[in-house]
Amino acid sequence: MILVLDYGRGNLFSLGQALRQVGAEVEISADPGALARASHIVFPGVGAFEDAMSGLRDRGLIEPLNTAIAAGTPLLGICVGCQLLLSRGEEFGVHEGLDVISGTVRRLPEARAGDPDAMRIPNVGWRTVEARKDDPVLARLKPEDYVYFVHSYAPMVDREEDAAAYLRVNGLRVPVAVRRGNVLGVQFHPEKSGHVGLGLLQGFLDSR
Repeated sequence: MILVLDYGRGNLFSLGQALRQVGAEVEISADPGALARASHIVFPGVGAFEDAMSGLRDRGLIEPLNTAIAAGTPLLGICVGCQLLLSRGEEFGVHEGLDVISGTVRRLPEARAGDPDAMRIPNVGWRTVEARKDDPVLARLKPEDYVYFVHSYAPMVDREEDAAAYLRVNGLRVPVAVRRGNVLGVQFHPEKSGHVGLGLLQGFLDSR
């Protein structure tokens, strides 16, 4: 069973539909016990970092989620779900995250005056990314493949080996995917990225 974790902060309908398109048996649940039963966990998120952490705390999901991660259950964090995997976030003050991956979620750099390649912040739209070729899921991405972003913050990891994909934003090479063991987080939205995103979700389902 593929669990889409419902903590009141995710785009659950479109994500569930995308997973079913690639043949997944999906359960959308806020039940802490469902985390122990899942073969794979999808951890979505929209909104602000601390508000999303509050959603997890209020539903008693933090300890069961950490237990499932420690047990080796494959987990895919999406957007804010990716950000919460880090140690802390700086949106509206400094707030503690799950600390699965060491790092800080920081605001994207603003455009520099006169930069012909300037990117507006928030970063909204289709982008190509530089993905690690040794990642069992992201290796499916070709250099010409586009994925869809909606974000103003990004997961700035402390260790380069925890970064799984990058996007160049206003002169800075910014991590937009993170990986440690069975945990993968992507700042972009696979469920909104057409056939490319469906291929990544299939790759996640194939991982163990």
